[in-house]
Amino acid sequence: MSAMRKGQAGTGVEQAAIGTLTVLWVLGVLLPILSLLVISFIQGKGLGFVWALSTKAYADILVDFRIEIVLRTLRIVVVVTLIELLLAFPFALWLAKGMKPGWLKSTLLILLVVPFFLSPAARTIVWRSILGSEGLVNIFLAQTGISPDPVGWLLFSEFSVHLGLIGPYFPSMVWPLFISFSLIDDELIKASRDLGADAFTTLRHVVVPLASPGIAAGLVFTAIPMLGDNVASTLLGGGNVALIAETFDDLIRAMNYPGAAALASLLVLAMLLAFLIARLVLARRQAAEGGIFAGMQS
Repeated sequence: MSAMRKGQAGTGVEQAAIGTLTVLWVLGVLLPILSLLVISFIQGKGLGFVWALSTKAYADILVDFRIEIVLRTLRIVVVVTLIELLLAFPFALWLAKGMKPGWLKSTLLILLVVPFFLSPAARTIVWRSILGSEGLVNIFLAQTGISPDPVGWLLFSEFSVHLGLIGPYFPSMVWPLFISFSLIDDELIKASRDLGADAFTTLRHVVVPLASPGIAAGLVFTAIPMLGDNVASTLLGGGNVALIAETFDDLIRAMNYPGAAALASLLVLAMLLAFLIARLVLARRQAAEGGIFAGMQS
């Protein structure tokens, strides 16, 4: 009887915890998103609203130049996120599996934490002294005779914005990958090699599938914050590379709250579509791998 009562009490606590988390999720995540959607379909009037349905905010975004800003932001975020993945994947794998524990490994892990405590502006403004017309790169090009005239596209361009985004978000990609690689049992990798698999086959069929949660987390933790970044575009774009975050600021300053809400709603929709596509691709891959293993067993 006492065991049954304890089991019922434990079940009650779990249900209460699940209910509390559900309420918090609805209030903290779902309700703000629904509020954005509602505000995007009403008319703004100064600091208030006119409670009448309208699609003017979406029409302004889709017709006006802001749709170009949305597409440019998504393109830059996708490109930089892929670059981060290509750079962070081998580094995190080496850090987790190829490097022995010691002071050097601890130092590298500490260095990956330090950028989170630095000002984003301080991490970005340094590129001006490197990429500017009188910066280190142009000085080197002039002294070596490669380009006697300063290269103008190094700064205040999409190139400089891409470069300015890579550094700050590199740790955000490395940490999830490092944790996933560290959780992979070394015996699985050794077993793959003992069965005759080369390094690439082991990486493809053992390491990547087991590290897929970390890869997905790295993509999310890198891409989502980057969508709201306005430091790199402001300091390194020079007004030539406007992104979504700057457009939000402009819309809010102009008290165009329905326009800002519509822009945010389109952004959320784009992220949901990206997650859905990624989920479908992952499901198809898992189904294909399941079919392969079923065929091997038969």
